[in-house]
Amino acid sequence: MPNSLSKSFLIAALSASLLLTVGCSTPRTKPASVTDRSGGSYEPAPAGYYRVKRGDTLARIALDHGQAPRDVAQWNASVNPSFNPNVIEVGDLVLIKAPAGLKSAKAVDKKPEGDKLDALPTEATKPEVVAEPGIRLSWPAKGKLTGEFNETNKGIDIAGKVGEPILAASDGKVVYAGNSLRGYGNLIIVKHDNTYLTAYAHNSKLLVKEGDAVRKGQKIAEMGDTDTTAAKLHFELRVNGKPVNPTPYLQ
Repeated sequence: MPNSLSKSFLIAALSASLLLTVGCSTPRTKPASVTDRSGGSYEPAPAGYYRVKRGDTLARIALDHGQAPRDVAQWNASVNPSFNPNVIEVGDLVLIKAPAGLKSAKAVDKKPEGDKLDALPTEATKPEVVAEPGIRLSWPAKGKLTGEFNETNKGIDIAGKVGEPILAASDGKVVYAGNSLRGYGNLIIVKHDNTYLTAYAHNSKLLVKEGDAVRKGQKIAEMGDTDTTAAKLHFELRVNGKPVNPTPYLQ
């Protein structure tokens, strides 16, 4: 009797071991579930809006969508009076196109920010600066080309010496002059029309301010090494917000 029980126990143990081995060796029919914690829980941004991601600034969002930072701030303030351009959080929706009835943005004139904001309604009625068809650009600096356009660089780099002139590549309007975009140092952005923007980075000195009209070939800055390791101009061309290789446009 004890022998029979021992044999039964041994058979049961071997069967369980065999089933365990087979179960472990059976391939999965589908991959294991993976939870996306990178913001995937947010719904896609509706048309005309952008969903804020980690590391974004309003100036960066505007540049990437071919808009002036000041315009983006104005548009969002017009639809949301509590909007603060200096405090945006991951997941927030930012308006990146002019809302219908832009004149409603006159409400921002009530803020005590001086002549810059007082001029907004007048500027909104002026026609946009129109660039030549297929815009032709002049070289913004003299020097050796040390960095070519690619997905990472998003522009070209022209080496030189601190203090050398940086020139506007075409007629337009300065829509940004500052240093709030990480990796660009002292930066100028010129809007040429509703399609084209040019950006001039790493300057040592800015000679124009936001709102200034500039002419092709006008000195707008001096070369520098702000937020980089050597004196150079990083030059970008954006077409509808998308960075493109500026070299074919340069004469």
